[in-house]
Amino acid sequence: MKRSILSIISIMTFFGIGLIASAAMADDGPLANATVSFGQWKTDRDPPIDRVITPVPQGAGFVIDKITPDTIKIKEGGAVNFVISGLHNVAVYDVGTKPSDITVGGIFPPLPGAAGGIINDPRNRLYRGLDPNASAPQPPAIPSIRDRVEVVNFAKPGTYLVICGVVNHFVNDDMFSYVVVLPSK
Repeated sequence: MKRSILSIISIMTFFGIGLIASAAMADDGPLANATVSFGQWKTDRDPPIDRVITPVPQGAGFVIDKITPDTIKIKEGGAVNFVISGLHNVAVYDVGTKPSDITVGGIFPPLPGAAGGIINDPRNRLYRGLDPNASAPQPPAIPSIRDRVEVVNFAKPGTYLVICGVVNHFVNDDMFSYVVVLPSK
């Protein structure tokens, strides 16, 4: 009886140390790759959203316009997987660029009712993703480029500004975040 209790205690201790060690290793700093939510479909709609049978009109409050997390840490040479939900445009600006540095005036394309258009400020811009307006509401059987994944590599250390290039989302919803790229060791 004492042996079985001692064996159980030994096994539990072994698994406990393993769990603590794996948790410590999972939180040891930046990742080689990270996943970022660029907008989120809502589940509190009445009636519920059924995108298979009903096209969702843009600007109707179906998507939460935010980037999560606010700050992303990765290792030099790593990538960020931007998982995009709804009408959003990923734009990455070089190290040192602040949200106040972005000029919102010149928009592309200047379409009325398209959430203000897409910001067209090329200064310090390293990457601009697909134009979500290129995929106007379509029949449900035709895929849309509005929901997609864009993977962006960050080769050099520094703090990069990432914004939603849709004017209204950047200006009204403060839809921006930072990618902090740390040197690889």
